[in-house]
Amino acid sequence: MTQQDRERIAAGLADGLSYAEIARRLDRPTSTITREIGRNGGPSDYRPQQAHQATAQRARRGTPAPPRATGSPGDTMEEELIEVAVRTGLPRMHARVHLDLLLSEDGRRTAAELSHRLKISPASVSVAVNYLVQQGFIRRERDPQRRRDIYVIDDDAWYHSIVTGRRQTIETVQVTMAAAETYGLDSPVGQRLAKAGAFLERVSLDMIESADRWRALLT
Repeated sequence: MTQQDRERIAAGLADGLSYAEIARRLDRPTSTITREIGRNGGPSDYRPQQAHQATAQRARRGTPAPPRATGSPGDTMEEELIEVAVRTGLPRMHARVHLDLLLSEDGRRTAAELSHRLKISPASVSVAVNYLVQQGFIRRERDPQRRRDIYVIDDDAWYHSIVTGRRQTIETVQVTMAAAETYGLDSPVGQRLAKAGAFLERVSLDMIESADRWRALLT
C-alpha cells in the first residue's frame, strides 16, 4: 500500500466514510482497510505518514504489527455495535454519533456535548446529526432558553428509520417504472425494469406494513 493510499484512507475517515466505501474507492478488500486502520491507531488516531513509516519499519524487522490495546468490555461492545452499523452502510462518524445518543442515560445530547464526548469537530457533528434526523434515527428539539438544538433518540427511532428508508425506495420504484414505460413494456429493457420495480415496491410495502403491525413493541 502506498502513502497516497494511506492519505486517501485518512481522508475517507475524516469524511465519515465506512471501511467498505474506502475499500471500494481504493479497489482493495475491506479486510485490508480494516487491518490497516486497526494496526495503525484505529479510526480516531489514524495518521497516514506514521502508518507508512511504521509499516516500512515492520517490514525491515520482519516482525508482526503490535497488538491493539484491549479496552473494557463496554468499549469492546461499543466497537462491535459500530462495526455492525458500518457494515449496513451507515458512515462510521454517523454510527458513532448515533450510538452515543443511544447509550446515553436520557437519550439526549447537544451538539457541543457530542463534539466534546466523541472528540470530533462541530462540523462533523452537524453532518452526522442532519443525516440521522433525515433518516429518522433521531429528532431535533429546540431549547428556547439557551437557544440551542438538542438531539434526541426516542422509542420510535427504529420505526421511523424503516419507514423513511422504505419511502425512499418507493421513490426509486416510481422512477424505475417510469423508465420501463419510456423504453416500452414490451421491450426486454422495459420488462426488466418493470420486474425490478414491482419487486422493490412489494418488498417495501410489506416492510412498512410489518413496521406498522409491530410498532407497539417499541412503546
